[in-house]
Amino acid sequence: METPGRRFRALMDKSCLPVPGAFNALVARAVARAGFPACYVSGAATTVCAGVPDIGLLTLDHFARIIREAADASGLPILADADTGFGEEEMVRRTVVEYSRAGAAALHIEDQVFPKRCGHLDGKTLIPIDQAVSKITWAAEAAKDLNNNFVICARTDARGVDGFDAAIDRARAYANAGADMIFPEGLTTEDEFARFAHAMTAAPKRPYLLANMTEFGKTPIIPLARFADMGYHCVIFPVSLLRIAMGAVTRALETLRQDGSVQALLADMQSRKDLYELIGYTPGTPWEYPVQ
Repeated sequence: METPGRRFRALMDKSCLPVPGAFNALVARAVARAGFPACYVSGAATTVCAGVPDIGLLTLDHFARIIREAADASGLPILADADTGFGEEEMVRRTVVEYSRAGAAALHIEDQVFPKRCGHLDGKTLIPIDQAVSKITWAAEAAKDLNNNFVICARTDARGVDGFDAAIDRARAYANAGADMIFPEGLTTEDEFARFAHAMTAAPKRPYLLANMTEFGKTPIIPLARFADMGYHCVIFPVSLLRIAMGAVTRALETLRQDGSVQALLADMQSRKDLYELIGYTPGTPWEYPVQ
């Protein structure tokens, strides 16, 4: 039986995947329509869309609802941010199960203390490595029990706290604990990404590698093809679409406030026709809810 996890693994086995972040179901549907093979649900985007900062304030149920809506709307394998796992080992296990039930193919869990902060900010603090290993072990066991090839990705924020070598040490420990994929957050140069990927080849079971191509952070803009050359299997663009959308929203509000009219904004709007085409709706015709 094909599952989201199996689809996601098969895609990564073929090529390095570009995975745009969707901040709601409509954007996830647009990601699919644009031809992308997978979709990402970002913790940062999910939280700011709820009007709160990315410090771990939202609940597991809130995240699961966004994942379910994105999966249903897009039909794509969903890689989802699980922050610090919403608690300790018992909650990590529940998170894996609930994300899978919501339709996710994979999740990543990080090794920061709660309350966490954006991976590209200074002042982060890590939980002890043995505690992080325990959480990854519980996540991997939960995925094994699901028996659907759900992907467990371990994110380490050690580069910005204890240095590059510490990030490698933690990544190897997480891979040994059962992580299928490793996410080195906050690397600062292309050379660091290359060195990190090379270091992971020495792991007993080489994990998949995820790169975060976020903007305005510690990582320079690196093309997808270069990440592929370095041995990465997927590249997330977590907040790119949200930033573009909110930039347009801010400019539109300024124009509306100044002009008292939307006339000057019409050319930049998605038309009613285009919106209906995106959601597959023809007025007057029954709309069938998608079955994935």
